[in-house]
Amino acid sequence: MYTHEDLAALQAQSLRMQTWIRKQTFSPEMEKTLRRFSSWEVAELILKVNQSTFRGRLAADPSLPDGEVEEEGRQRWYSLDEINELRRRMKVNRRSLLPYRPAGKRAIRAAIANFKGGAGKSTVALHFAHAAALDGYRVLLIDFDPQATLSHAMGMTDVDEDHTVWGIMARDLVRETDRMNAASVGAESGTALPRRQLPASIRDLGLSGLRATDFIKPTSWPTIDIIPSCANAAFVEFASAQYRHLNPDWSFFACVARYLEGIPDDAYDLILFDCPPAIGYQSMNAVFAADMLYIPSGPGYWEYDSTTSFIGQLAEALEDLAAGFETFPAGKVALPKAFLELRFLLTRYEPGNELHRAMRDAFRKVFGAHVTEHPIELTRAVEQSGRFLCSVYEIDYRDMTRETWRRARATFDQAYDEFRASFCSAWDKVDAGREDAA
Repeated sequence: MYTHEDLAALQAQSLRMQTWIRKQTFSPEMEKTLRRFSSWEVAELILKVNQSTFRGRLAADPSLPDGEVEEEGRQRWYSLDEINELRRRMKVNRRSLLPYRPAGKRAIRAAIANFKGGAGKSTVALHFAHAAALDGYRVLLIDFDPQATLSHAMGMTDVDEDHTVWGIMARDLVRETDRMNAASVGAESGTALPRRQLPASIRDLGLSGLRATDFIKPTSWPTIDIIPSCANAAFVEFASAQYRHLNPDWSFFACVARYLEGIPDDAYDLILFDCPPAIGYQSMNAVFAADMLYIPSGPGYWEYDSTTSFIGQLAEALEDLAAGFETFPAGKVALPKAFLELRFLLTRYEPGNELHRAMRDAFRKVFGAHVTEHPIELTRAVEQSGRFLCSVYEIDYRDMTRETWRRARATFDQAYDEFRASFCSAWDKVDAGREDAA
């Protein structure tokens, strides 16, 4: 017989193992740090300029960052802050090295979602965030998954559930309830509308007074912030059902969308959502706030079957919302929910596997142009990145053969290039969607 005490003992044992792993992976202070990048990486892979051109620009302008030279080494190594300064100040053939970012537009929001656990959602979100940061973009990650894989990979080790998506939803409930209660008289009849009461257990949390920035945490990447998750955030699925009972008119699915309205349009370029493997209160908030829906899937039949179920149930859930909240206030969000871009991305793909190739053809026949051209291939370096709580971009290529590292990086580079093309094209449609909603 096993009770909750046995489960708690097993968790404590596992937490000790987590601490040991972090000691092997993070700095001695138990904080994740970002490595430096070699001049070869900076020139060829990040800024995408010829190495001789890069060296020439540095020689011509001594005020540019010159990085650091390691002991007994000849190559220079640059921090991401130094790389971004080089990007801002250098030009090649009169071409700016800054990434495409239209003025006056808010950040693009992309949800990485699917039913299936192990489909690679957190891996995709992590690598897309790191690739975008190396591309010069400012990124906000929002971890909706109580498993908190993405948060752990970004170095978040001590997270209070009040400052997760659960806190954002509880804060929104209080604020929306107060807003509704403030409209105490019906416009046409002049009669008092019913007041919605919230218990002290919710109001006394003090979440309604938190600023939008109070939920955002910095990471070891200077241009990536995160709203982290933790195991206790799983409580949101139970609490939200209670919250809806307390205020049936509360549009629970739009909490995060309303929260993001409080962040300045120019604070970030890209906002990425890592969704839990289920359709619930958290995942519905993610997909409702998203401009783009990216659906990773493994290359097997069961993954295909799960993906089919996911989009079917998501369609039904979004239809129900559109029918059940006909009086939903417009503003910057609207019903029915519409995505600017929709893509399916195969993960853990092995080109030499006949079954994988057949399933890739099946995905293309069914979903057509919505399937990305480049899947994420399964390589030794990709497996190793997951093992050490990091992305391929964080791995020093000297820790393995350069060819192994380059192959792993290339598969994520190609997937990211397609992703970047999608969110850049979505930028052209963002304002039009906003005006339609207003």
